[in-house]
Amino acid sequence: MGATTTTFTIDPRHPALAGHFPGSPILPGVVLLDETLRALERSNGGAAQHWTVGAAKFLKPVQPGETLTLECEPRPNGSIRFTVSSAGRAVASGVLRPSTTPRPAGAGTAAEARTSDAHWAHARERGSATLIRVMIFLSLALGRRGARVLLCGIAAYYFLFAPRARRASREYLQRALDRQPTALDVFRHVFAFAATILDRLYLAHDRHELFDITIEDEPLLRSIVARGAGAFLLGAHLGSFEIMSTIGRRQPGLRVAMAMYEDTATRLRALNASYPVPAPEIIPLGHLDAMLRIRDCLEAGSFVGMLADRTIGEAPAQRVSFLGRPALFPSGPMRAAAALRRPVFFMAGLYRGANRYHVAFREIADFSTAPRGEREALVQQAIQRYAAELEKCCRSDPYNWFNFYDFWHDAEVGARGAAG
Repeated sequence: MGATTTTFTIDPRHPALAGHFPGSPILPGVVLLDETLRALERSNGGAAQHWTVGAAKFLKPVQPGETLTLECEPRPNGSIRFTVSSAGRAVASGVLRPSTTPRPAGAGTAAEARTSDAHWAHARERGSATLIRVMIFLSLALGRRGARVLLCGIAAYYFLFAPRARRASREYLQRALDRQPTALDVFRHVFAFAATILDRLYLAHDRHELFDITIEDEPLLRSIVARGAGAFLLGAHLGSFEIMSTIGRRQPGLRVAMAMYEDTATRLRALNASYPVPAPEIIPLGHLDAMLRIRDCLEAGSFVGMLADRTIGEAPAQRVSFLGRPALFPSGPMRAAAALRRPVFFMAGLYRGANRYHVAFREIADFSTAPRGEREALVQQAIQRYAAELEKCCRSDPYNWFNFYDFWHDAEVGARGAAG
């Protein structure tokens, strides 16, 4: 099926216009997306389809009564690239992905490299639900010291029977260590990952006394919490982000909501349901109301945590030098912080063996006073600072970064989409 075109008009009586803004109504971006989806359904004969937003850019304000033109171009992987125009000028563009349609087998041309190689988002996790429940029971019954003995066997199994992850670990460690990694280095990498997963269980069961935790620049964290203004907290697949729960116990008033991709959010909600300690609020990304929920959390004085070291599909990303090679980092988290005019902090809970963790907490951007005309340049600079902080942690604590896939592939296949 080729590209299709349809038109639609924003009703001046639309309820979303009442508060955006008195005297000068402008349609909110989330409502424009919703109207775009409705127009897409009408052009398909009214057939309903569940979509997730892979990427979206709002290029020009839309006012009531404007006649909009929607152009849709189907992609080989089942997604749809769309552009919304008014009077010949683009007002929005992006990518929609069907949330229930699997990717076609064999799809993966160079033009689709970012989507086809982002297998981390589609890969099934090893192990079964029954095995996980058994491990939880044994870990709680044996205690942390006894469970870590079992952990050696689990890490050895993964080390032996996950060749693709093993190769990715070697490539990463070679860059982080500045030498050829040994088999022991790779095993230490796998074991550190397993150890943080095990410790997540004890943190979820409120066993914070088991851990020896140091916090870098704790006065800065305390001052941000005391200010009562929301901020973005950008982490990575580095060490333990869950260690933030322990910090929350030491900082009264600290509240964190997690924004994450739909599949991850679903798995985490299911896992958290079995834990006795209330989990942070989870905001699934890709839903039309995600930005509104993020804004509400920030206005309530909460941190919004996001893991910002993985791209997915055709979402906007920026090409940055990382550990000596170009890599793609998502620009969405930083753009959201700029749009909502909030400060951004880098946070990582670095695992340092036995029961020791060190929390790195550093400010990397503050968009609260950024002039609109300078935001794009400031976003790009902030992404570079984020990547630099992540690289610094990978150098100091190399066994803590847990991206067991070809992280650099996307940036090398082509720069298409890299400038978010």
